[in-house]
Formats: sequence, C-alpha cells, structure tokens
Amino acid sequence: MGLLLLLLFAVLSSSVVTADEGAFIGVNIGTALSDMPNPTQVVQLLKAQQIRHVRLYDADRAMLLALAKTGIRVTVSVPNNELLGVGQSNATAANWVARNVVAHYPATNITAIAVGSEILTVLPNAAPVLVSAMTYLHSALLASNLDKQIKVSTPLSSSIILDSFPPSQAFFNRSWDPVLVPMLKFLQQTGSYLMLNVYPYYDYMQSNNVIPLDYALFRPLPPNKEAVDSNTLLHYTNVFDAVIDAAYFAMAYLNITNVPIVVTESGWPSKGDASEPGATIDNANTYNSNLIRHVLNNTGTPKHPGVAVSTYLYELYNEDMRPGSVSEKNWGLFDANGVPIYIMRLTGSGSVLANDTTNQTYCVARDGADQKMLQAALDWACGQGKVDCSAMLQGQPCYEPDTVAAHATYAFDTYYHENGMGPGTCDFNGVASITTTNPSHGTCLYAGSKNGTFINGTTVQSSNSTSGSSLGVNGGVFSSSLISGALVLLVSLIFL
Repeated sequence: MGLLLLLLFAVLSSSVVTADEGAFIGVNIGTALSDMPNPTQVVQLLKAQQIRHVRLYDADRAMLLALAKTGIRVTVSVPNNELLGVGQSNATAANWVARNVVAHYPATNITAIAVGSEILTVLPNAAPVLVSAMTYLHSALLASNLDKQIKVSTPLSSSIILDSFPPSQAFFNRSWDPVLVPMLKFLQQTGSYLMLNVYPYYDYMQSNNVIPLDYALFRPLPPNKEAVDSNTLLHYTNVFDAVIDAAYFAMAYLNITNVPIVVTESGWPSKGDASEPGATIDNANTYNSNLIRHVLNNTGTPKHPGVAVSTYLYELYNEDMRPGSVSEKNWGLFDANGVPIYIMRLTGSGSVLANDTTNQTYCVARDGADQKMLQAALDWACGQGKVDCSAMLQGQPCYEPDTVAAHATYAFDTYYHENGMGPGTCDFNGVASITTTNPSHGTCLYAGSKNGTFINGTTVQSSNSTSGSSLGVNGGVFSSSLISGALVLLVSLIFL
C-alpha cells in the first residue's frame, strides 16, 4: 500500500508546470463574414470590450497596423495554405517573419506565431514539414533577437488524444509520434507552450448522451455526479478540465512534463439545425460565461490546481460565410455590427467583455410575446416564484403603465436578480429576454438599476401592450385595476 501511495504521489507531482502569471481570456478573430468590419472597427470593438489578447488566423497587414500602439497582445498565424512553403525553405520562413512580424513589432505587440491550425487532423499531408516550419520560424526570430518575446507553437485538435477518460490513461494517437515527439521537445527547448483546441460541445454532441449537458457546461454537479479518475482519485466537474489534464498526462507519457498548455480555441455555438439541439443561446451563454470565470479565477485543473490555463474564445464574430451546418456560422459573441449575440453573465470576472457585466443587464418581456403566456408567467412569478409584486399595485410606483408586458417585465427582472441572474432565470417559457436597456421609469426602479449604472443596449425592450394586466398572488389571480391602496400593506406582508 505504501508503494502504491508513493507511485500515486509521483504521478500527481510529475509535472513541474507552473503559473508564471495569471490566466487571461482572449478571442479568435475569424473573417468569413459577408459584411466583415474593417480593421479599425474591429479594434474599436476590442477596446470597448477591454479584450487584451487576440489570435488572428493569418498576419493581415491592415489588421496588424490597426492593432499598433493598442497594447493588445497578438498571436499571428501561418495559414495552412502557406505551411508547405515555410516548412520547406529556411529563406521562405525568414521572409515570412521579416514581412509579418519584424515589420510590425514592437508597435504591434506580437507575442506568438501559430503555425497552421490543426494540421495533424485537417491537413495531414503537410504534417511532415510542421516541425521544420516551426524550427525555421524560431531561427528567424532568434536572428532578430525576438525569440524570447515571441513564441512559436501550433494549435492541435484535442481529438488526437485517445482514451481521454480517465485522464491518467490518456495518450496521443501513436501514429503521430514521429511528429509529436520532436514538436514537444521543440516546445520544451524554446520555452513555448502547447496550443490546444478544446471543444466540450463536440464531446457532448458525439457522446450519445453519455456526457451530461451540465458536465459540459461547467454547471455545478452534486458530488455523486462528478467524474472520478480511478487511478488518481481526482474528481472532475467539467469536460474542459478533463481534456486539459488528459493532454498533460499524454505529454507525460512521452516524457514531457514541463510544457504548459494554452487553449487556442474553445466555445459553444448559439444556434444549430435540427440535428444540433445543444446549440442554443442559453447553452452558449452558460458555457462561455462559466469558462471565462473558471479561467480568470486561476482555478487550474485537478491535476494542476492554480496553474493558469489561458484560453482564447472561439470567436469574436458570427461567420455567416463558413461552410457546413448552421452551428458552424454561429460561434460568435457579436454580429458584424458589434451587437452582442447574447449578454453573458460575468459577475466577478473583471472588466473583460465589459458590455456583459451582469449588474447592467435586465430581464424583460419579449416583444411580441403571446399575452396569455405572459400573463401565465406573471402569475407564476408573483406566486410560486415568490416575487414581491406589491410595487405594481394601484397607487404604487410600478403600477403604470397598467399592461401585462410592463408588469411582467417588473416581475421577471426582480426574479432574475433575486436568483443571481443564473442560467434559465430569464426565460419564462420563452416570453422573456435579457437586455442592457434599463426599463426603469420615473420612481419605478428595477432590480438591476439598484446595483449600479447601466449601458444603453440594442436588445429587446418590453412591449407596450394596452391590455390591463393581472397579478398572481400565491397562485391566485386578480385584476390590478381593482386593487385599492388599502391592500398594499397586507399584500406586502404576504410577500415578506
């Protein structure tokens, strides 16, 4: 037993990966949009959202010029279609660095070169020159005295990790050892990091319901629902951490124990076709919001608690020109006009993606919602939902306008904030939506406005229906227009 414990301790402490600095959240900037914003507009959005790290899929000159003097840290990329040329010629690699890096640095804060994207799985015929390309590019950086400031790596798909659960048994696809072994040694020798694309969405969709949705979305799990690695006894509460640790163990299997991991892509689509039921706005919101909190809290993973796993969200914009299924076009945080696809719930995450501060969001009746469904939702909120609806009684600050939509908005927003603005707290069977526009009016102050200032948003505001509303109290229904002021105190006591 003593020997077993010693071996277990050795496994858990085998890696000397350390967190040199706090983790960061970045974004990927794809350009397959029919109305792609110009580089200046892109940078304006990045600044407004306080996004300080970006990954480009190329080294577009106009974009690099627009990013100059912003301080934003930039990962540039050698596109897949340029890899063969760079990997077969030291001179071509040197010219690439001179043209796309040296010409812009240090005005543009380039910090890394991503060599290709998922080459082993997307363009396997080019795999034999991958390490050569990385070596040539690093040599060019070395010649320009930029090798310490700018790291070279290549994004890999997590699908090359086989037998990924339990993580302690994971290993890379052995057929790629001739590429992976020298590549990992290169990363180790140059002080670089493994770039890994991690998509719990695909793991969930391809698992045939074996992987619970909550486990994929970082939702809290009861202890008996956590996944346990039987070899290490480490508990896993989400897919993301399990994949990261699987990569750490797979590297250790190849005797690489001190190469950190940066997640170059992770996200969740907000829309899909009939065969993609997991691609919804609520799921995308939940995953990305929880991912950001998880990363910025420097939570680390069960194998390496507290060790930074910086992550680039996929992606900044919805790319409507991407081929494939509906979900392929709907991974973005914003549309081409810079309007958020959804408002993320980011309490405690700092200032990144500033438009999504949850204290500045409100839950309102959806424009055009069915009046009967609105009334039913209003009755529920003021009854089973335990919302104090006394402010909407006749003579009270939120009685006017006396409409179903206005009263529902007050009740929905109160419920939303009283329940921590958590996932599913602003839905009400589809008749509610989140907005950044403060619905307060006159002396009628909504829950969100009591917590601070608000941002003028562009999302749905409450309807101005002219029909009178009814308020549900403890399951009962009565007309708000018939309530006298004498009942206010009584009703207030009921809700306390």
